[in-house]
Amino acid sequence: MPRVTQYRTILVLLMSPGKTQLIIHVPSESLKPRRIVSRNFDSFLDFYPFYLGEHSRRMTRRLHVIGSFCVIGLIVAAIVTHVWWLLALTLVAGYGFAWVAHFFVEKNRPATFTHPLYSFAGDWVMFVQALSGRITW
Repeated sequence: MPRVTQYRTILVLLMSPGKTQLIIHVPSESLKPRRIVSRNFDSFLDFYPFYLGEHSRRMTRRLHVIGSFCVIGLIVAAIVTHVWWLLALTLVAGYGFAWVAHFFVEKNRPATFTHPLYSFAGDWVMFVQALSGRITW
């Protein structure tokens, strides 16, 4: 009998102008962190379970969420104040918190080094899941 996989929409990102939408569907069983050896992934769906496994410690996820909040705050501040150099600090805030978490808490190598686009998407998916209570942080 074939296995039935439930899919859930875990991220909808709306960007203006043009209302760009990024909708990512992930199988329900991949929402649980698990260790997978880094490799070339065919899709984000294949990558995300690996990504969660690389963020198995709660403090790692917390530092990522803090960094993501800082990024959002800096973007809002730059738009409101028209001080555009604040956008450069988003890289420091986002990657700074994440890399401290990986090097000193998780003691692994950030996925950004090997899968930068999937890692970027994974960070925001994990951020949404953490805020929605789908994963603990």
